[in-house]
Amino acid sequence: MTLGHNNGPTMAAGTGFRKHCWTKARAELLPKLPIEVIRRRVKRAGELGLDCKSYASIRAASGHDVVAFLFSSNALRLLKANRGLPAGRSEKLAALQRCGRLVAVQSPLTPQDMRRAAAKADLPLDTIITAPGLHHTWGETRTILLTALAPQNLPADRVVAIGDTALERDWCAAGRLAGYLTAETFFSA
Repeated sequence: MTLGHNNGPTMAAGTGFRKHCWTKARAELLPKLPIEVIRRRVKRAGELGLDCKSYASIRAASGHDVVAFLFSSNALRLLKANRGLPAGRSEKLAALQRCGRLVAVQSPLTPQDMRRAAAKADLPLDTIITAPGLHHTWGETRTILLTALAPQNLPADRVVAIGDTALERDWCAAGRLAGYLTAETFFSA
């Protein structure tokens, strides 16, 4: 950079042509989906209880449809034993279609506490595990998460974690999951 240069547009020859080529290549990179595919994806987002933007970003990042959600007990607002799930949360979980419902329960709660809360709400849950904690290594966290997916043969890159904390966000990377959504984003959609 020379003294007095303001980093404005280059005056070199061919700039317009290079910009045209870049714009054309970028446009060709973005998909042009048929209307039927778009309608199907909008319908699927509704079945999963997601807004279209969240569903599209998960599909774009993973390249796959969502087959299950892994909820933390924090995201479900089950914070004390012998308490039920908040009505809005249990209703949204019950409304999910064609996807698995897994829960990772944070200490001091136990999977039995979650089973009791789910029974009170008449809510079917596929798998309930004890969540990986701060004392677990990255590899141990991955093993715990993949063990939760194993009974149903769920591929990790098609499961989305729903949580409330940075620790739960890390589950996505440790387990190589399809994505992560905050509880606020998921339950407000």
